[in-house]
Amino acid sequence: MRSVTYSMGVSLDGYIVGPDGDFNWTAPDEEVFRFWIDEIREVGVHLLGRRLYETMLYWETADQDPSLDDAELEWAALWKPLPKVVFSTTLSAVQGTARLASGGLAEEIERLRAEPGEGDIAIGGATLAAEAAALGLIDEYRAMVYPVLVGGGIPFFPRYERRVDLELVETRTFSSGVVYLRYRVAPVTNLPGQHT
Repeated sequence: MRSVTYSMGVSLDGYIVGPDGDFNWTAPDEEVFRFWIDEIREVGVHLLGRRLYETMLYWETADQDPSLDDAELEWAALWKPLPKVVFSTTLSAVQGTARLASGGLAEEIERLRAEPGEGDIAIGGATLAAEAAALGLIDEYRAMVYPVLVGGGIPFFPRYERRVDLELVETRTFSSGVVYLRYRVAPVTNLPGQHT
């Protein structure tokens, strides 16, 4: 079965966007960008909220920008054809290989898991990921931790009253001080005397 992954850049204090809406501190250097390129190769479909979809629209036509370097052109060549599902109550149309979600998040993920296909089901955006996490639909959390404290903003991890045990799958430290942490959601086990 296809895994559902949530992967984003995050400040050391846990935010994907700072209090002023800024996230320029997540601009990747060449080494980190190469890692993101390799990760997107493993994605079969990307689920996005409206804000992230609008941010990523740049990449639909970026290949026409003569100032792009080889790595950026490679990213654009991978991103543009990637199937995307956009969750929005305000958009009436989307571009390229994107489609608006026709059902709720759980229904979309269930449908995508049932379809034949290769690659992970990636979730982008904290609001959408928080909904998926609350429903117990995320299989892996992948945090690219940047060496910065932003003091507030939009948190990477949702705030809900539910414990989730994780298993460390992979770590990597980049020369820039960025640290990649990949965790798989651990299987739920009942302790003696505990009821579900």
